[in-house]
Amino acid sequence: MNAARFSAADHVHMARALQLATRGLFTTTPNPRVGCVVVKHDAIVGEGWHQRAGEPHAEVHALAAAGPAARGATAYVTLEPCSHHGRTPPCTEALIRAGVARMVAAMRDPNPMVTGGGIAMLTLAGITAEVGLMEAEARALNPGFVSRMSRERPWVRLKTAATLDGKTALANGQSQWITGEAARADVQQLRARACAILTGSGTVLADDPRMTVRDFDIGRQPLRVVVDSTLRTPPRAAILPALVACHHADTTKRAALEAAGAEIVELPGADGRVDLGALLHKLAQRGVNELHVEAGAALNGALLAAGLVDEWIAYVAPMAVGDAARGLFAMPPLTALADAARFSLADVRQLGGDLRLTLRPA
Repeated sequence: MNAARFSAADHVHMARALQLATRGLFTTTPNPRVGCVVVKHDAIVGEGWHQRAGEPHAEVHALAAAGPAARGATAYVTLEPCSHHGRTPPCTEALIRAGVARMVAAMRDPNPMVTGGGIAMLTLAGITAEVGLMEAEARALNPGFVSRMSRERPWVRLKTAATLDGKTALANGQSQWITGEAARADVQQLRARACAILTGSGTVLADDPRMTVRDFDIGRQPLRVVVDSTLRTPPRAAILPALVACHHADTTKRAALEAAGAEIVELPGADGRVDLGALLHKLAQRGVNELHVEAGAALNGALLAAGLVDEWIAYVAPMAVGDAARGLFAMPPLTALADAARFSLADVRQLGGDLRLTLRPA
């Protein structure tokens, strides 16, 4: 629907619903972040947001807060109300029972199996159902859910921290710390919103990272995933337990890693490497919406070359360390600039003494 057909009040109430939805930024996986506002006679009578998978959806919370005032009211929802039975009953049924007169959704459900179903059920019940108000903002709130539903793979967010001359570590491997505390705290937020964190075996061997969320109590830890073609990950690695994707699993190495809590999946690709596309598909099947990548040049380069990077968060420190230091992407040399991977700037901001660039494929 043309956004011009929505009133200024509609925009205000949907903006509030989107604001509420962000409260579930770290906790709703694998479900989308959704907010709902119930309005009657231009006054908000109920608010809610989806807090955690398996718990009531945003509409249920908002309707409960509104009580009898929901009858004849307008419900503003950031995502088309669900029309199917899952871990909770359909929200369309709750809206119909509550007697709302109008429902405004920011966007349709991106699941091709159910999209439009909620709208149809509400319309059949005599409720005015409209969609398309602040859709871009709603999609931006749930890039992973939209990606998983429409492309059957997660939204891949690549994080790098580098010097002004594009280096991630000295030639001897020293990298702590290129960026400052503010940038590192920001990375914790990125980890916290992710469903899974991906790294490579080279990073595991060099740094023995845990790849956990430390600064936020979100009641869960993202799934940790290691791309390890030949199972070089030590059974004592701090990142375990984790999902370890390999090309072919040596029986002895597999047994040792499984004993340490690893789950091994064989995804053979070309040249003895892991099939990264197949890995993303498998992660989507496990409900992974947003995949956060913190890896070395080899895996970064492989993801970029395969066209699998949806967003690049580049932290840049104002220092230079010279051409002998380690770079961001291991890729074959180019012979023409026209073949370069190009990005557009979506956001630029300063964090402490560093810059954070948010880039999308051009």
